[in-house]
Amino acid sequence: MRMSPREFLDCPSKRITLLGMSGVGKTTVANWLPRETWFHYSGDYRIGTKYLEEPILDNIKRQAMDVPFLKDLLRSDSIYICSNISVDNLVPVSTFLGKVGNQRMGGLTLKEFKRRQALHRQAEISAMLDVPEFIEKADNIYGYKNFVNDAGGSLCELDSSGVIETLAEHTIILYLKASKGLENTLIKRARENPKPLYYRESFLSENLEAFITETGVMDIENIQPDEFVTWMFPRLFLSRLPRYEAIANRYGYTIDAEKIYKIRSEQDFLDLVAKAISAQT
Repeated sequence: MRMSPREFLDCPSKRITLLGMSGVGKTTVANWLPRETWFHYSGDYRIGTKYLEEPILDNIKRQAMDVPFLKDLLRSDSIYICSNISVDNLVPVSTFLGKVGNQRMGGLTLKEFKRRQALHRQAEISAMLDVPEFIEKADNIYGYKNFVNDAGGSLCELDSSGVIETLAEHTIILYLKASKGLENTLIKRARENPKPLYYRESFLSENLEAFITETGVMDIENIQPDEFVTWMFPRLFLSRLPRYEAIANRYGYTIDAEKIYKIRSEQDFLDLVAKAISAQT
């Protein structure tokens, strides 16, 4: 969605997709916007509660069945298991995604890891294609005129025809670009707390081979899951930057992510978006 700064500021219904790496501040921005006037659509929440709900629960049940006490209760329908996913707690989604490597250390076989990656990719595509429907629901059912799509960091990696085009048709795509300092912070944070991530299949295959060559690990089953994720993150981060840039240059606008931490009001945010539009008009 393209418009002039004045058209954006005067528009009675503002619809924005936040684009950028996880940890750059997308959810922070979405949470700052007034809840009484902005509908917060979380792509990861939609993935976990709609498209991966059953696989997530199956994964939890599979783990529970390894505990004899829980196994008996589950098989007799004496208990049931559910995941408590919220916009602020998406751990069940990342836990399902998992990490490749040694199973004794909590890792997954490469076959199972790729299966879950493929399920996540399709789920994210579906969640993003749902945005127009939720814009309509937010307005007609709940009375929200403003809509913010808090998209996942892997949006730039989906390579699925129509996804970005759909978002660009219905929302302003706003890329939160990390400064060098913030990039280093995110990389350091990933080293200290390595989390499951989505990788394009070609990127995974290429870098898995490079990791094996560099570390001398003879078998994928012997990879330490956290070590691989830590090794991969800087490479993944750098590979995504040109993809974010390309989307923003063609379909949206870019702002310095550091500036969002200076926002003190909704108007500050709107003015920041207007400046970004002006800079790229």
